[in-house]
Amino acid sequence: MRNIPLFSTENHRFILLNESEPGEEDGIRSNQYLIVNGEHGVLLDPGGFGVMPRVLSEMLRYIGPDALKAIMLSHQDPDIVGGLGTWLEISNAPVYVSRIWLRFLPHYGLPSMERFVGVPDEGMHCEITPGFHLDLLPAHFLHSEGQINVYDPVSRILFTGDIGAAMMPDGVDTPYVDDFQAHLPYIEGFHRRYMASNRATRLWVDMVSKLPIDMIAPQHGPVYRGAAVPAFLEWFQHLECGVDLMEAAGRFRGIDNA
Repeated sequence: MRNIPLFSTENHRFILLNESEPGEEDGIRSNQYLIVNGEHGVLLDPGGFGVMPRVLSEMLRYIGPDALKAIMLSHQDPDIVGGLGTWLEISNAPVYVSRIWLRFLPHYGLPSMERFVGVPDEGMHCEITPGFHLDLLPAHFLHSEGQINVYDPVSRILFTGDIGAAMMPDGVDTPYVDDFQAHLPYIEGFHRRYMASNRATRLWVDMVSKLPIDMIAPQHGPVYRGAAVPAFLEWFQHLECGVDLMEAAGRFRGIDNA
């Protein structure tokens, strides 16, 4: 699968980068997204160390590293942050991440934290360049204590990190979710185990439902579009998950090893 332009006009693009081939990096395959406005770009969740060369190669189809104006991290996991040290070497972009992870990220071997911007708990409005802005939205405990989402008001695409993530079978490389019910088996186990509670899911849905959203772009698996967007939000709003399902220490109702 090649890069997929989820939204494209003469001046603005939101692109799902095709970063890896099977076996390039062990672990869960992740999505990297590039937002390009004019001559400038923002990279969302750049990925682990093993996929960094491929992500860079695909990004160069659109912009060079000197045109990166921001790197945004939804949270602190290695499949997001593992290759960050190299990105810091080849670009001058500031890195946005929840403020609570600033004290932990140096353990990835990062030489300096000078270019990091701590996103407050309530999120922030981020002006990338004049006329180009993104909204960083709180998504706490979904699944990370300091997870943030990125909303692009031009494309009306919401990047959600692990919210909406799918564990797809080997060999299935579908770019979009159009039939939510058919997609549900690929997301249900993950969300029931990794999302913290129904209180967290409800508060998040209440917040994002006020936005005009054409697509939901998760960190893993295909992108939700059309009728799949409200269908996912409705399901997620009522989901019992995490501590809702705890019966005893180490025991969860209805959860296998997701």
